[in-house]
Amino acid sequence: MADDDMKGPGFDPIADEYKTYEDYLDNQITATDMFYLEDVELARHLVELGIRGNGEVIRRDEFEQRKEAAEQARQARLNKKPKKLASQGKNVEEFPLLQALKDREEAVRNGKLTTIVFVRDINSKKQEVSGYIDFGYRLKTENMEPYFDRKKRLMPKPTDLSFYNWETQTSTSNPTPNFQVIADNEAGLLFKNKRDRKVINVDPRLKPGDNSTRTELTTPEFLQVVIYDHVTRRRS
Repeated sequence: MADDDMKGPGFDPIADEYKTYEDYLDNQITATDMFYLEDVELARHLVELGIRGNGEVIRRDEFEQRKEAAEQARQARLNKKPKKLASQGKNVEEFPLLQALKDREEAVRNGKLTTIVFVRDINSKKQEVSGYIDFGYRLKTENMEPYFDRKKRLMPKPTDLSFYNWETQTSTSNPTPNFQVIADNEAGLLFKNKRDRKVINVDPRLKPGDNSTRTELTTPEFLQVVIYDHVTRRRS
C-alpha cells in the first residue's frame, strides 16, 4: 500500500496490495505460462487451480474475506485518528466565552470533562431568552467552527438542556446523552450526570455539587454567562 501510515494492526499485504482477485492471480502468472498458453483467462484459471503459478494460491472466497477484513481494519484505524478541534487555530482571546470553550473543548471531547453553559441574552427577535447548553452534546451534533469564527453566536435553543423565552414564557427541557434534567424538585433546576450519577445544582446561592465548579464570566458578548464544569469519574 502506498500510504505507510495506514499500515498497522490488521494490515494484510495481499488484500492491501491487490485491488481484485484477478490482479492477485496475474501476479502469479509467469512469462513462461503466457508464452505457452497465450490466453490470460486460461492462465488465471490454471493458477487458481494450482496447476500453474509460482507459489501457493489462496482461493477467491478467502481473498474476498481478507479484503473485507482489511477494509474493516483500515476504517478502524481511521476512526481512531484524533478529530480536529473546532477551536483549533482560532484567535478568540478577546471573547471570554469562546476562549473558555476553547480551553475546555479537548477535555470535553475525550470525556474527562462535562460542561454546561448558561447563556442569557437577546435573540434576533429582540426577545430575552436563557438556557442551559450541554457543550459536549453541541460538539457532537453541530459544527461548532462557525461559532469560533464568530460567524454565529452561541444562543440557547428549545432543543438544549433547558430553554426559556421570557417574553413568550415558553420553556422546554431535554435530556442529553450526558445529563438528565430534574426540574420538579424543591431545590430548583438540577442536572444529573449520566456517567457518575452526580448532581449539578445551578442555584448560585448553593455549591454546584461534588466534582463540579461554577464560573461566572464577565463578557460584553452576552447579558449573562455561567459555566458549570463537572469532572467525570466512572463508578467502580
